[in-house]
Amino acid sequence: MTQGLLNFIFIGISFVLYIGIAIKSRAGSTKEYYTAGGGVSPLANGMATAADWMSAATFISMAGTIALSGYDASRFLMGWTGGFVLLTILMVPYLRKFGKATVPDFIGDRYYSKVARGVAVVCAIFICMTYIMGQMRGVGVVFSQLFGIGIPAGVLIGASIVFFYAGLGGMKGITYTQVAQYCVMAFAYTIPAIFIALALTGNVIPQLGLIGDYTVGDTAVPFLQKLNNINIELGFQEYTSGKMSKINMFCITAALMCGTAGLPHVIVRFFTVKNVSAVRKSACWTLLFIAVIYLTAPAIGAFSRVNLIQKLHATPYADAPEWFKDFEETGQMAWVDKNNDGIIQYFGPGRSRIKTSTVFLGKSPTYPAYDAPERQRIGSVGQRLLANKFDDSNPNELWFGNDIMVMANPHMAGLPMWVIALLMAGCIAAALSTAAGLLLVLSTSISHDLMKKIVKPDLTDKEEMTYARIASFIALAVAAYFGINPPSAFIAKTVAFAFGLAASSFFPTLLIGIFSKRMNREGAISGMLAGIIFTICYIVYFQFLGGTKEQYFFGITPEGIGFIGMLINFAVSFSVSAFTPPPPLEIQKMVEDIHIPSGVAEASHH
Repeated sequence: MTQGLLNFIFIGISFVLYIGIAIKSRAGSTKEYYTAGGGVSPLANGMATAADWMSAATFISMAGTIALSGYDASRFLMGWTGGFVLLTILMVPYLRKFGKATVPDFIGDRYYSKVARGVAVVCAIFICMTYIMGQMRGVGVVFSQLFGIGIPAGVLIGASIVFFYAGLGGMKGITYTQVAQYCVMAFAYTIPAIFIALALTGNVIPQLGLIGDYTVGDTAVPFLQKLNNINIELGFQEYTSGKMSKINMFCITAALMCGTAGLPHVIVRFFTVKNVSAVRKSACWTLLFIAVIYLTAPAIGAFSRVNLIQKLHATPYADAPEWFKDFEETGQMAWVDKNNDGIIQYFGPGRSRIKTSTVFLGKSPTYPAYDAPERQRIGSVGQRLLANKFDDSNPNELWFGNDIMVMANPHMAGLPMWVIALLMAGCIAAALSTAAGLLLVLSTSISHDLMKKIVKPDLTDKEEMTYARIASFIALAVAAYFGINPPSAFIAKTVAFAFGLAASSFFPTLLIGIFSKRMNREGAISGMLAGIIFTICYIVYFQFLGGTKEQYFFGITPEGIGFIGMLINFAVSFSVSAFTPPPPLEIQKMVEDIHIPSGVAEASHH
């Protein structure tokens, strides 16, 4: 049996499972479409929330970023996990008690304003569209590798599948589909890690292998020390030390944390359980299920870096493994023979060129290896590498995308074909699960919060669901376009922008709305607008309008600017509310009520 056939079998079985669940769990009412009827068990919701949370950025890109950046990539681990704790303690128990189906619904009622609701809808659309771009890109990367096609075609295939089961089943269908997807993801992520840990370190537990010994012959050295030595020898920074500035590292981590606590597609998951007690139990299950993946990612990243260097560096291209040439064909890896020696050389900027050829002395160089027919399949994805081929100070000849490392890892380690097929199914499950959740929030924001609550209050349930499905189609079409033409090279970076937008808009507004009786609509609206406009302008300027690193505000990259946007939101909200009338007494009473534990109010009357 070939690898391709095995991939099709594993992925085909998973698709039949997802679509079957979506059909069986098809939403019959708006309550089932928006909140799955409110009767999901804490265990099932914990698993579904973990699947919704562990997007393509987590599954595909995070370990690749760790492989390339080492210590600096810990910002994703700290930000995303810490943010989930923040979410479960400060947000969801109170929002669940409030009893609204969406985040804009809470904001519209808490701040007694259609304008506030409208601003929240716009913020939700910006956040979810930015996030879903990364998921569509992840789907495209997986499908392109699976079918040997370009990323654009892969994005379109994935978008069609997501639309079918998310638009059909609503939250009810998505919830039980995500339970199945989590099971696929957990096995797909951990089983290859166990195999590779055993091969590299002799330890069956990946996490212990990461902090254990690496044995060569009769010599054993700590694995991370070995990795540091390899990095230094090849001209890279030590794997366990960081080069990112402390202020930038802090801002990115904080933006990811606070953005997590303001993500509408994660918050809405906790509206699907019966009561506040079930919310807390569900949150505990979710953290447990997330830990399975997040504690494995650093080991996968480190193992894949060692495997990449061992298999490719200093290897003649003629002897390169078959999987490397397969990844070249789909544009995920590229090699340019800068010194015409026919050997793949992977060096960092700290390594000076060993062999200098006369082709680098101002003459028009020729690259016979690149001009050969097999080299012409690189495509545009390798242009970053090709662009510096005249630069004698950069000896690196190998280019690869962060987002391919997790998929390449089992190939590099020579794992059985069924393990590779399982991993491919897991990659697709990760991207599809989050894309479906985001799509639901987008469609809900438009059909329920915009059409039903603002534009056309007399909408029937059937008409509302029709608008939701139309909105899903339009949103997916836009997301597919940006998945094909992403604002950033890496999935994790694109997704980080979404967290920055959530941190600068929803997080302060929700937090203040829950804990401050004095905050009024004028303050909330002004704060949301100030925070998200500042953050969007900063990201757009540096990603699309040619802003340079030297112009960064205190050295803060676009990934971390959401934290500054959040501070602006807080400052503007409190300043405006101080000079405007307080909210009505019934709103203040409502804020007091959501802080009283269930049953206390009733008991006080006896």
